[in-house]
Amino acid sequence: MNTLLLALRFLRHDWRSGELRLLVLALIIAVSAVTAVGFFTNRVEQAMVLQANQVMAADLVLFSHRPIAESFEQRATELGLRTAHTLSFPSVILHRDETQLVEVKAVSRDYPLRGELRVRPQAAAEEQRVTRPPAAGNLWGEARLMAALELQPGDRVSLGELNLNLEQILSRDSALGNNFFRLGPEVLIALEDIPKTGLVTPASRVHYRLLVAGERNPVESYQRWARTRLPRGVRLEHLSSARPELRNTLDRGSRFLSLAALVAVLVAGATVALSTRRFVERQSDTSAIMRCLGASQSLILWVLLLRLLLLGLLASLLGIAVGWLAQYLLAGLLSDWFGGTLPSPTPWPILVGLGTGLITLVGFTLPPALRLGAVPPLRVLRRDLGAPPVSTWLLAVCAIGAMALLMRWQAGDATLAGWVLLGTLGTVSLLLLAGWLLIRLLRPLRHRGGTRWRQGLAGLLRDPAMTTLQLTGFGLGILAMLLLGIIRTDLLDAWHRTIPEQAPNHFLINIQPENVAGMQEFFRREQIQPAGIYPMLRARLTRINDKPVAPEQYQDDRAQRLVEREFNLSWAVEPQTGSRIVSGRWWGDENREAPLFSVETGIAETLGIKLGDRLGFDLAGVPIEARVANLRQVRWDSFQPNFFVIGTPALLRDHPTNYITSFYLPPGREALLAQLVRQYPSVTIIDVSAIMRQIREIMQRGSLAVEYVFLFTLAAGLLMLYAGIQASREHRRQESVVLRTLGMQRRGLIEAAGIEFVTLGLLAGTLASLCATATGWFIATEVFGFNFQPSLWTAIVGILGSGSAIGIAGVLATWPLTVRPPLRMLQDG
Repeated sequence: MNTLLLALRFLRHDWRSGELRLLVLALIIAVSAVTAVGFFTNRVEQAMVLQANQVMAADLVLFSHRPIAESFEQRATELGLRTAHTLSFPSVILHRDETQLVEVKAVSRDYPLRGELRVRPQAAAEEQRVTRPPAAGNLWGEARLMAALELQPGDRVSLGELNLNLEQILSRDSALGNNFFRLGPEVLIALEDIPKTGLVTPASRVHYRLLVAGERNPVESYQRWARTRLPRGVRLEHLSSARPELRNTLDRGSRFLSLAALVAVLVAGATVALSTRRFVERQSDTSAIMRCLGASQSLILWVLLLRLLLLGLLASLLGIAVGWLAQYLLAGLLSDWFGGTLPSPTPWPILVGLGTGLITLVGFTLPPALRLGAVPPLRVLRRDLGAPPVSTWLLAVCAIGAMALLMRWQAGDATLAGWVLLGTLGTVSLLLLAGWLLIRLLRPLRHRGGTRWRQGLAGLLRDPAMTTLQLTGFGLGILAMLLLGIIRTDLLDAWHRTIPEQAPNHFLINIQPENVAGMQEFFRREQIQPAGIYPMLRARLTRINDKPVAPEQYQDDRAQRLVEREFNLSWAVEPQTGSRIVSGRWWGDENREAPLFSVETGIAETLGIKLGDRLGFDLAGVPIEARVANLRQVRWDSFQPNFFVIGTPALLRDHPTNYITSFYLPPGREALLAQLVRQYPSVTIIDVSAIMRQIREIMQRGSLAVEYVFLFTLAAGLLMLYAGIQASREHRRQESVVLRTLGMQRRGLIEAAGIEFVTLGLLAGTLASLCATATGWFIATEVFGFNFQPSLWTAIVGILGSGSAIGIAGVLATWPLTVRPPLRMLQDG
């Protein structure tokens, strides 16, 4: 208890004397930056999940070809969750003597639970958001249906035995994106109208869905409950089982937010590292006095450790409070940009904030602070004596360990954290080497040139360790800011380019071989550029090596569904657009006639397929078998035709084949689809514009989040700059007193400081620019799979901006030392 009281007294004394303020402020800003990013990204990630859930119109969906037991809805009601029902099936709409194949969706009055419905009263009218689906006796249809049958709102159409009023044009149903393979335009009717149509019988092929939505914890509780009670034929769908295009986009959005948060951690580490040097110097005097009064080294260390712990907890709690306030105000300002009020954050960012403060303080402050117990008592009389220097290896291991732990914790992605850490270590190594070379090169030059030039160089040589520390701290901070700049510009632009404005928004399937040439001529005549016409075959996976495949062999829901259904296979001479080989080799001319397969990496991981395995398929009763020659990574969000499994031409080209293609149809040309179907009746059109719209919205909101995370990190970067300048303030104060006493003018001192800090800024900016570009390239190619083009502006801003900013900051910090009289500064000590 006496040790704790002594630690509290010293802590109070240090705070009153101002010795801890810079370190505390650095920790507060570091923690507030990380927690503000954490709180905000936590809420935005939840909002992005809700945005993605709009594609399902719910948080969870129970799917079956038979009516779903009432017990599932009862359990959801008991947990306070909202529910809705849908029933969908293909059918035909009749108007006069014309018919049109449609996808009928009958919905209950509470549909949708997530997302929205939008309609147009007339084709040229503005969209209107509606809160309820159509009432009984009414039907809403997509514009494609209107064009195909030349309909107008108010017309009467027949669906089975029921005559319905075509009330509105359905312009948006956010859940359309989850139904990729629609055989025609969607029509929306009331669920209570289904019995009147006479279309649904016990033998009908109908999709029943129970939609569930609510707060996160009850939804997760319901999901756990439902998983253990699903009867055969009932499937539980959630975000992770959504379409790969949507999953890829959401995963990339989360990685961007994690990467932005990593940059905040990097700035935090640099800030605390620069603040530590001054803290340890100040504590040397206190330790020497305690040694003179008989305190043991263990007592000094225990008091120091308790002070650091209390300091870390206090600064972390204050930083968490500041971070919460900052993100709360920002979220209030931007809630409309994210589709309404953002969800409440989870407690996780609070734990991250506490961990960041304590780990950062321990990693960067503890190694040098532990040497304070060995400060000789003679330091009271001789100021040149201090604590024994800390082992460079110990300092490096602690700092790197703290940074690695923080990055891995914050990112939640080992690959992403690894590349950022590797870039950081490379930058630190280059900066340390540059600091050593700078000292060696400047020593012969310090006696040349004018007085101010010599004085500026002398400032860099007065304390080589301090110069190297400042250069490293500045370099790390600049690396973080440039890396975030690359994220905001190059990487986000590359993300948006994955779905260009004229990306394919319609697929054509069931193209017969004899219609391929005519289809190509149709596209040429209508000036539409298809994404290529590819063969497609349906087959069921039966064996992996010598082992038969069955759904019960897998625990994963997705794996079970994949094994139960048929695969879309294709054959190709060259790899298709939107894919790249990550393992093995694509077949060349020498083995094109061999029986080989190329498998998509995601399905290979899900089903446990490895390079060299032999896969067996049942293709319309004909067994086929081939070896896996390579694994492909597919960009499903490119909306180019692609396949889980592709074979060599010799393996599949002699089997009965249909063809598939995709193309971009500009708005206003929907009538072309009706013309296409009339000319090629066997062709099925699949509209994917709904899911593309959802993906683009997720991209836009993810980009907005990164933009505003940049502001938090910028504030941390400014403090890092301040901490770097203040690290050498004591040396510059003493030097200023001596030089002014010897007659040096104020202008000379300011210009010498400018030369010193501009040199540091230019060198740190140059090395940080190189490392930021290299790190950005590795992150873009290895983590996100983007093509990265380095920008010249990164180097220009990094070098000139750093030199200017650090030079100006150094001059501003030196100015007060030139205003106060030397005697007054000595008295203030």
